[in-house]
Amino acid sequence: MAGLMGCAMAASAESVESLDNGTVKVGIDTDKGGAITWLSWTRHPGNAVNLHDPGRVIQQSYYAGAALDRRADGQHEAWSPWPWNPIQAGGVGSWARVNTLERTAAGALACETVPKLWDMPDEEAAAVIRQVTGFEPGFDNVVSLECELECRRREDDRWGPPVPRHQELPACYLTRSFGTVKSYLGDGRWRDEAIPPGPPWGRVMPPRGVVACFDATGQGVAISSPDATEAWNVGPHGDGASADPAAGPCMHVAPIATASLGPRSVFRFQAWLVVGDEREIATTVDALRNSYPNEGPQAGSDN
Repeated sequence: MAGLMGCAMAASAESVESLDNGTVKVGIDTDKGGAITWLSWTRHPGNAVNLHDPGRVIQQSYYAGAALDRRADGQHEAWSPWPWNPIQAGGVGSWARVNTLERTAAGALACETVPKLWDMPDEEAAAVIRQVTGFEPGFDNVVSLECELECRRREDDRWGPPVPRHQELPACYLTRSFGTVKSYLGDGRWRDEAIPPGPPWGRVMPPRGVVACFDATGQGVAISSPDATEAWNVGPHGDGASADPAAGPCMHVAPIATASLGPRSVFRFQAWLVVGDEREIATTVDALRNSYPNEGPQAGSDN
């Protein structure tokens, strides 16, 4: 989601639940749908996540059904017509509601959220989003995400039957300072991706399912999404190199897969956030690949 609404919404420290392994700190905000609103590490102590509005942060975002003109019901002009689009953090003018949050026996954060429909100022989706956010065992620079959408729509609702649509696995927004985009090729090799500002976003097809954004110091955030099957949405929005998480300019990365989500579908995927410099990220994602030799395109929808 572009999230270009022109108003910054600040985070409350009291609503952020964090995990810290001494190298990486990751936080989810219970006032923002349980989405990831904080990511930092030893050599990048500031927050790398852009949280300018509910369309940003690092979050789950899904699309289903027909694109509808609902302006008579208050649909935002910029997002009309629009399909059924539940997103974890909230709609164009409001943040989503968290049902439950608990720390698992393994120390992860397990959250259940009632998402908002992106195109509406304050309309809850007939769905729940679940996410387990934790550290990948054996890796001090990897955040693991286990993600699930459970659709609870009426069979006869206005969006109609399943149609193939792109899904974001997940949608990631970083500060604009992470302006250098690279796809990982394996064996320590990277490919530079020259992407003009969007939206519309650029499209890249990373052969190993890994795209990273680096800042001027060489520190970066990589998204590893083995369930992505198509070209990813990638690119900057706005100019400059601001490291302010509340700023309008940002960097966007979204691994993409196509799925047809019905009124009662359940959709699951797994992804990882890997931080560090090029060498550290390359070494880590190669080791992750060896740890999950059977991982590949398998994001699933149970209709």
